[in-house]
Amino acid sequence: MVTATSIKLDEDMKGRVQHLAEARRRSSHWIMREAIAQYVEREEKREALKQDAMQAWEGYQQTGLHLSVDEADSWLARLEAGEDADLPPCHD
Repeated sequence: MVTATSIKLDEDMKGRVQHLAEARRRSSHWIMREAIAQYVEREEKREALKQDAMQAWEGYQQTGLHLSVDEADSWLARLEAGEDADLPPCHD
C-alpha cells in the first residue's frame, strides 16, 4: 500500500531537487523517493553494524575471547586474495 505524505523543503532545496530531476530526466518525486530509500537503507545497515558491534563487545566482556589485530588482518588478507579461509579460533 502506498500512501501520500508531504515534505516541507526550503526554496533552495526545492530548486536543487528540481534541477537534478531535470538533469536526470526524472520527476522531483522520483528523486526524493530515491534519496529517502537510499538514506533508509544506509542507516539500516549502519544500525545493524552498531548492533553487531555491541553484541561482539558484550560477548568479549563475558568470555574474554578475541582475535589479535594481526590474526584478523591475516585472515582478511587471505579472504581478499580469494582463498577459502576459515576464521581463526578465538582465544583469551
